[in-house]
Amino acid sequence: MISNKLKLFIVCICFSLLSGCSLVKWKIGSDEDSLKAVGFTQQDISLDEGGTLSYWRGGKGQPLLLIHGFGGNAITTWKDEMLALSADYDVIAPDLAWFGDSFSAGEANLTTGTQAIWQLVNQLQLDNINIASISYGGFVTFNMMNNSPHENRQINNAIIIASPGPYFSDDDLGALNTRFAVDNPEDFFVPKNSDELRRLFDGTFVEPKMMPDFVADQIYQTYFAAWHKQKVAMIQSLPADRNALLQAPLSSTPTLLIWGEKDRIFPIEDGIYLSKKIQAPLVIIPNTGHGVTNEQSEIVVRLIKTFIESEKI
Repeated sequence: MISNKLKLFIVCICFSLLSGCSLVKWKIGSDEDSLKAVGFTQQDISLDEGGTLSYWRGGKGQPLLLIHGFGGNAITTWKDEMLALSADYDVIAPDLAWFGDSFSAGEANLTTGTQAIWQLVNQLQLDNINIASISYGGFVTFNMMNNSPHENRQINNAIIIASPGPYFSDDDLGALNTRFAVDNPEDFFVPKNSDELRRLFDGTFVEPKMMPDFVADQIYQTYFAAWHKQKVAMIQSLPADRNALLQAPLSSTPTLLIWGEKDRIFPIEDGIYLSKKIQAPLVIIPNTGHGVTNEQSEIVVRLIKTFIESEKI
């Protein structure tokens, strides 16, 4: 028996092939409609250095920032969590600079990306915020915890998913290159075509993604083709950012770590090391890769809520 979802998917593929329409754009529209239906709106701020930071906001309660990783945007990373968490929190999910609908005229590095998020926090006058982040978003979170330009903008709790922050070595980068048969990390994280996109997806998720050629090309053109130079620069500058972060004192922000058991990008050993280094609890989710928020959204929601509420006691 074919499920209704599968039937709809088949119809959409046929429609896309016959009409020339983009299946990816249809999915974007569907996701945005589901968020708008529960009260989310897309807004933006102008950045001091030039450019625009786009973000989605919905719900009521204590502010909760959701920061995505390298590739995609806020919705592709957090949609299911946004829908669930907005029932209890004021959810703000920005597109990082040079991703989604955001861009900056500043230098393409972690500092510029982090300052853009601080500008958002300041303009929205968010106090006592919680942050949940994944992968590259974890680097942003570590930078925010250690380099706050606003004394009155406090971070209550941080939930960091699949991100070693500053605690990765050059040997770790070399091992990543070997795992994915690339010369440099940017060759893996910044695909230049649909075939390299498949390699990135295969490294991110445990379950293989069904991706016909035309869909892979649409995903590449929609999420990865733009701001290629800036994205390469962000990856290339990360070791220097790491060195700067390592010089900062350890943050006292209560932190929870979440890791996929089968993460191939930042293996579970990185999570264990980070947990010991910053003395933070680590939750390992079985049979899960690097794309934890997509593969295990219900578990992520429960962990975020449980941790935030437990820190109120």
